[in-house]
Amino acid sequence: MQVILLERIEKLGLLGDVVNVKPGFARNYLLPQKKALRATKSNVDAFEAQRAQMEADNLQRREEAEAMAEKINGLQIVMTRQASEASVLYGSVSARDIADGVTAAGFTIDRGQVPIDRPIKTLGIHDARIRLHPEVSTFVKVNIAKTVDEAESQWQASLAPVVEEAPVVEEAPVVEEDAPAVEEAASEEE
Repeated sequence: MQVILLERIEKLGLLGDVVNVKPGFARNYLLPQKKALRATKSNVDAFEAQRAQMEADNLQRREEAEAMAEKINGLQIVMTRQASEASVLYGSVSARDIADGVTAAGFTIDRGQVPIDRPIKTLGIHDARIRLHPEVSTFVKVNIAKTVDEAESQWQASLAPVVEEAPVVEEAPVVEEDAPAVEEAASEEE
């Protein structure tokens, strides 16, 4: 099925592109979310008439998203969760939890703007991508710990420069007693 994209879709195309997609993808996602129109003659003509206005609106939304991305970039969110001794969470941290954390920090986003492949299930500092606009994304640090004090120590540990010491190589001392024994064994064989 051919559709006209009304915004940039990752791995598919840009605003105004006519692309072929599977009918189910168009019917169940692109059309209901108003991300595309069917590529009929009347829709192509209507889109071309409104194209300049749509591109101007997209540019304005993109500039707003870039300004917000500069403010959000490098934001650290602290989340306290229960975990085992092996640093494995009893639950998990999902896109909704990250979106709630960013919203609590003063930036309004929803969970659809946090594309994570799988929930986070370990303690530590993780990077989470925030997609503010189809063309603008940024990263926040998600610090997951058992307590706030532990989160602070994890953060300080991540900021500390990593100094690797050269491994000490010790040579095995040569034992003089073994040398005569080898010579005696050699002389006995003769």
